[in-house]
Formats: sequence, structure tokens, C-alpha cells
Amino acid sequence: MTDHQAGRRTPGTPRRPGALPTAILLIGAFYSLIPVAWIVVAATKTNAQLFSTFTFQPGSGLLDNLGDLFAYGDGQFSRWALNSLYYAGVGSLLCTLVSTAAGFAFAKYRFRGRAPLFYLILAGVLLPGMTLAIPQYIIMSEIGMVGTYWSVLLPGLISPFGIYLARVYAEASVPDATIESARIDGASEFRIFTSIGLPMMLPGMVTIFMLQFVGNWNNFLLPFIMLSDEDKYPVNLGLYTLLSKGSGEPALYGIAIVGTAVSVIPLILLLLFLQRFWRLDLISGGLKG
Repeated sequence: MTDHQAGRRTPGTPRRPGALPTAILLIGAFYSLIPVAWIVVAATKTNAQLFSTFTFQPGSGLLDNLGDLFAYGDGQFSRWALNSLYYAGVGSLLCTLVSTAAGFAFAKYRFRGRAPLFYLILAGVLLPGMTLAIPQYIIMSEIGMVGTYWSVLLPGLISPFGIYLARVYAEASVPDATIESARIDGASEFRIFTSIGLPMMLPGMVTIFMLQFVGNWNNFLLPFIMLSDEDKYPVNLGLYTLLSKGSGEPALYGIAIVGTAVSVIPLILLLLFLQRFWRLDLISGGLKG
């Protein structure tokens, strides 16, 4: 009787996942995708269909809703979307660079107070954003930046989790021997970081950028506290104002719903674009192994 006939797994063959973990993953995916499905279906409905038809029955008002969305306030939704791209894109890029530099320094340099400083930064992971919003507002008010784009960008430049992730990745991906060889060849510390550290840490930087971009795109509390000019609102805060006005103007409900559906598209496109870097990292790791 062969191993296969005896029910034993032949060495080298992949192990089949159990039924329970698969069921749990399917339930989690279903639970997570239901709100997205509702938003997509609701975006196709007219205001009358929104409150009179079955929840997941598609409607016939998608094109009209899109036209109303981009025509609202002389293109105000487009301004909100551009603001979100600016806050999330520029803010995440700067945060990624700061986190990468700090993580590389903590991983590859020895200096006085290194461990206490790192644990102090790491303690910031435990603090919810709500507890930091008021102190950040006071600081921005003292330097006269409340109501400006910088009042939303600057507080997000330091990410404790991003620094932690960059340090872990630098320790694993940048060999000390490579750095020592570069120093022997006369390379400066800045040249070592830019020419050796950054290329080797690129997949980790992509991860930090992605996490920070999603966090900045969905950030509601900080812009809500800092900004008063609707032209500077990000898309989520702008849609919130539409829902607030919807109690007096029911037509705005449909605009807010289709705006929510449209605002998810940049996150999906970004994930599809950045996944190539994770895939390349896995391939390179397999070749090195």
C-alpha cells in the first residue's frame, strides 16, 4: 500500500488547509466585504430607489449620481479628492522617509540612550490618536498653522509603528558586513544610507507607505479639528458634511453614497500597483535562498 493510499502525506507535497481555518477566513472576508458591496449597489440607486427597493438590488441612477457628485458645489468633490491625495500621498512619502531613516539608525548605529529612546517611541503605538489630537491642535495653534495644509501633514510625519517596522526590516535586510565594506571603501554615512540602505529596504518602505497612506486617507479626526475651510477638507470629511446636510436635503444622501464608493477606488488602485514590490521581494528572497 502506498503512502497516498494509506492516507499519509508524501514528503514535499503541500499540506491542505483545514476546513475550520478556511471557514473562518471566508466568514471574515464576507463580513468585511458586505459594507463595500452595499456601498457599490447603493451608488447605483436613485434617491427613490434607495429607500424603497431591496438592499442589494441594483438601481438605475449610477450615471446621474456620478454627474450630481462631480457637479456639486462647482466641483467641490474633486477638490476634496485632490486634498486627500495630497494629505495621503505627500504625508505618507515624508513619513516613510523619516521612518526609514530612524529605523536604519536604530538598527545599525550604537549611541547613548538608544534603547530608552526607541522604547519611548514604541510606546507611542499604544496611544490612541484621539489622545494626541488636542495637544497637536494646541501646538499647531501656538505656531499659527491651524487651518493650513501643514496642520494636517506635520502631525503625521512621525509614525512609531513605521519606525519600529523600519528597524526590524533594516536589521533583517541590511547586512553589517556590507556597511563595513562600504566604510572601508571610504563611503560616507549618508552615501551608505542612500546607496545601500534605501535599496535594500525598499519592500519594507513600500509596506510603511501603504499602511500610512491608508491611515492618512481615512484620517477624519485630525482634519476635523484642524480645518475650517471646506475647500481644504479631505474627501471623508467632505462627505461627512454632505451627510450632515442630508437631513435637510435628502438628495445629498445619494451624492454622499456614490462619493464614498468613488473614494475607495484610489486605495484599490494603490494596492494593485504596490503589490508588485512585495512579489518581487518574495522572488528575490527565494533566489537568495
